[in-house]
Amino acid sequence: MVRIVLVALGTLFLALALIGVVLPGLPTTPFVLLAAACYVRSSRRLYGWLLAHRVFGKLIRDFQEQRAIPRSAKIVSVAAMVGMIGVSVVFLVEALWLRLLLIGLGIVGCTVVLRFPTASSSDPPPQPPTPVDR
Repeated sequence: MVRIVLVALGTLFLALALIGVVLPGLPTTPFVLLAAACYVRSSRRLYGWLLAHRVFGKLIRDFQEQRAIPRSAKIVSVAAMVGMIGVSVVFLVEALWLRLLLIGLGIVGCTVVLRFPTASSSDPPPQPPTPVDR
């Protein structure tokens, strides 16, 4: 039963990531990472497919190696979210409550992206500490 729930959650997170590709109010990378975390615990086939994906696979591998998101991905994500939410709030939405909701969701999305550590392309990935002989 747990396996089925994890596959369903992974698929939901992947769907949200795909929506985030075209709707910049949603951050893509955290949802891809959540989908990978669900799939790795529930389905080797789906996890392998996600790792082999030409775009999403690189995000997951980079995160596994460095436990961070590349600076370029952060810049693009935050700029797209701010731009699309700004356009929506200024030109497309009239209701004040909906404007405030969009701004709030944008702040949450930007915070999620910015809270992840930034990957450094020049530094090697951190190595786990080795035990010291006494």
